Amino acid sequence: MTNIENDTPVDDGQTSETDAAEVLTSAQGENEELAQLAEQLAAVQQDLLYARAETQNVTRRKDKEIADAHAYAATKFARDILSVADNLGRALAALSEEQRADDAIKPLITGLEATERELLSVFERNGITRIAAIGLPLDPNQHQAMLEIPSDQTPGTIVQEMQAGYMLKDRLLRPAMVAVAKAG
Repeated sequence: MTNIENDTPVDDGQTSETDAAEVLTSAQGENEELAQLAEQLAAVQQDLLYARAETQNVTRRKDKEIADAHAYAATKFARDILSVADNLGRALAALSEEQRADDAIKPLITGLEATERELLSVFERNGITRIAAIGLPLDPNQHQAMLEIPSDQTPGTIVQEMQAGYMLKDRLLRPAMVAVAKAG
């Protein structure tokens, strides 16, 4: 309502209550909207944290896979070349003392021994190591027991190595094939 003489609003008590109710309703609506926006913001922040963590995990896994690929790329080749080392070792072990003393084949034997030393040097440079076996307790992670032999040693102790085992860095290339001491 307005006063006709000077066009000033007249407060009859109802207008201010209505205005206050409208302001209160408007404020409550804005608070609800702010609360919803805050919830949405929190959800987006949480999703961002999860996405960052997942990205870091993927990057870490990728870096590990690349490092493993570099470190163990030659695994198949290394397994294949082990048979060459075995055959070279068998050839040298088969030579008798008389053959080693024969001047006619001495240069051949010297060449075979030099080849074996070079092969073992290449193994060492590339992280290929021979697994220790004789006199040690059987380790199923490194040794493969082929048979049991009666012995005065503690049961389960390796007493004979039939084929050498090898590791590539910290991975098993081939288990050592061994014979273990049999209980009494």
